[in-house]
Amino acid sequence: MIELYYWPTPNGHKITIFLEEAEMEYEIHPIDIRVGEQFQSDFLKIAPNNRMPAIIDRHPLDVDAGSAISVFESGAILQYLAEKTSKFLPTNLRDRTVVMEWLFWQMSGLGPMAGQNHHFSQYAPEKIAYAIDRYVKETNRLYGVLDHQLEGRKYIAGEYSIADMACYPWVLLYKHQQQNIEDFPNLQAWLERIRERPAVIRAYEQAKPFAGQPTITEESKKILFGQTAANLKSGI
Repeated sequence: MIELYYWPTPNGHKITIFLEEAEMEYEIHPIDIRVGEQFQSDFLKIAPNNRMPAIIDRHPLDVDAGSAISVFESGAILQYLAEKTSKFLPTNLRDRTVVMEWLFWQMSGLGPMAGQNHHFSQYAPEKIAYAIDRYVKETNRLYGVLDHQLEGRKYIAGEYSIADMACYPWVLLYKHQQQNIEDFPNLQAWLERIRERPAVIRAYEQAKPFAGQPTITEESKKILFGQTAANLKSGI
């Protein structure tokens, strides 16, 4: 059983996609980031960076060691689950390396840059033209990199892998990132290919119980975007 600490963000969707694709048994524990549940002491024990998602694996492969394993950071979780199940991560050295390159690319590039794009375009209290332009353009550059990688390929590393699962939830938000997906035909075809996968459809169904909840408020912005080291001590 995998216990998933989750909120329906792009990083949260990555993990439900894997769990559905691998047909793993799991249980969702919602972490409402808008009200600061990510700062609760019990959650910080498994996610010291006060970010979701995180998982607890109650039955790790080294079960003889006698304890569960917790994992935080979505890329690390994808790698852990892929290694646990021997799915969506090649064992061949060269193919595995390609998958890991693109997983790290998403974690270090696409996710952070698109996230800043979202922040300055949608949530910042004042519209800073330079910041918006900077991150919209960088997102555009990254889309171009991925579009080029997908030339002649169905999936990012050839076969469907955790690299695709990591990138898809971020590219799906192309409108929020002020990108014209039609400018990237390989990326557009890849997006539709993944969108139609039954497991991906099921993964996004998991978000529906939270869909009707209030949108981000001014108070939640203070929690989400005003964090300092003091928040970890105070628990918000």
